[in-house]
Amino acid sequence: MRTTKVQTLTNLLKIRARLRRQGKKVVFTNGCFDLIHGGHIELFRKAKSLGDVLIVGLNTDASVRKIKGPSRPVFPLAERFEVLGAIEYIDFLTSFAEETPQKIIAALLPDVLVKGGDWQPGQVVGKKEVEAAGGRVVIIPYLKGHSSSAIIKQIIRTFS
Repeated sequence: MRTTKVQTLTNLLKIRARLRRQGKKVVFTNGCFDLIHGGHIELFRKAKSLGDVLIVGLNTDASVRKIKGPSRPVFPLAERFEVLGAIEYIDFLTSFAEETPQKIIAALLPDVLVKGGDWQPGQVVGKKEVEAAGGRVVIIPYLKGHSSSAIIKQIIRTFS
């Protein structure tokens, strides 16, 4: 089953223009999201509460490997799309091949740009563009003990 939530940037720009005309507030967040856990669900829930529509950008498989190493992602992009597409808080999904979503953020100019608490406001890619357009950056507090890398390490320790 393919989720209809997955959109190209070109389509998202059309959707964004329509939402802007309707006065809807768009929220954007991004990440690898290759092993979904409770911390991710909390991030999506809180991000969605900040606006009307939540768009999530995912790193492509090659992009994840550049950032996290050759053993990642755990699940390929198509499967990550399927899993995230089933999450009710997420309205649209897209992907990017670069290491950061700079291009997507600069094009969409979301009203709210969200990152998890493991980021400092000054580190958030797209912050300058979003704030210059009148939007804001929100850091959602990190849930202790919720880390894909830590989960993977625990699984390896358990089964080694």
